[in-house]
Amino acid sequence: MTSEDCYNKINNLIEQDMPFAIYRIPGENKLHFIERPAGSVQIFNSIESLNGQNGFVIAPFQISEKCPIVLINTDTAVEIEIPDSWTNEQINDVIHFSHEQPSEEYKSAFTIFKNSLLNEEFDKIVLSRNITIERKTDFSPANIFYKACKRYTRSYVYLCHTLQTGTWMGSTPEILLSGKENNWHTVALAGTQPLQNGELPETWDDKNRREQLLVADYIRKQLNSFDIEPEENGPYTVRAGELAHLKSDFLFSLSHNNELGNILSLLHPTPAVCGLPKEKAFQFIANNEGYNRQYYSGFIGRLNPDEQSDLYVNLRCMRIEKDFLTLYAGGGLLASSSLEEEWEETENKIQTMYRIIN
Repeated sequence: MTSEDCYNKINNLIEQDMPFAIYRIPGENKLHFIERPAGSVQIFNSIESLNGQNGFVIAPFQISEKCPIVLINTDTAVEIEIPDSWTNEQINDVIHFSHEQPSEEYKSAFTIFKNSLLNEEFDKIVLSRNITIERKTDFSPANIFYKACKRYTRSYVYLCHTLQTGTWMGSTPEILLSGKENNWHTVALAGTQPLQNGELPETWDDKNRREQLLVADYIRKQLNSFDIEPEENGPYTVRAGELAHLKSDFLFSLSHNNELGNILSLLHPTPAVCGLPKEKAFQFIANNEGYNRQYYSGFIGRLNPDEQSDLYVNLRCMRIEKDFLTLYAGGGLLASSSLEEEWEETENKIQTMYRIIN
């Protein structure tokens, strides 16, 4: 299958409501395409149920009857070579910020979240929001996916559709779990600031460093609870689109791969999308954020215990509907966080999807 054949097939599958997924792993020059006949997906209501499963998985932030874990079953994925023209295409990196003031809904939620931090209920908590824009008549999911692949070469780019989830697309920099055989990898990714004249920033403030440290400590403790002693590298600065983040790598071994669901359950949701303490923050978000995140800040990707698994946190994403597009973004709050800075961070993150739509 050529990239052009795949392009035409993607839009047809969405129109026919057929389950499929297509994705590009950072640094690779090929696409991975998975499709199945209608009805051949599995539904799960717990992450642990993914033990021993094989396929493309899309999991929500909070599992519910309306937002279950969905697995597109498959043993193989078709590989499609990326045309050389993609890597040579010039991309305009000018950012067009909306410069909107914080919405009343965001102000209200920020006050509630900030007060919980000032009252020392949490060490960190994540506040997110979404925006809904009208879908133009010439909008093509395949076209937007291909544009994202060309632009965001350092991120995991995907497009997925099932009857149960609808259509989701994203470009995410955050690995939740990747690896094969005995060698596995997860990351702590937190702290955000724009690039400086197109270059990575050289310094980070205390707020961003503390936010990253909290995420790294959580991952270390969760892995230790599974008798895993990871090798750590970082933190160091990385680029994701037109933003920079602090990142630490955790490398570890597994004696067997039939309990990947248990590992995923330990890691998800990380403090990078939830907060600390985890369970309390998770419930607080559900009660006070003001909307349902659905599959935003869940996880997505290929699960294959016998070969290569690549699962990512579903960030910088959007839901594609018949008449509307919903874009999502969030940021980690500490007691020192300010309304204006956190709003601007979400504006910057929303631009990841917005700039390829417009």
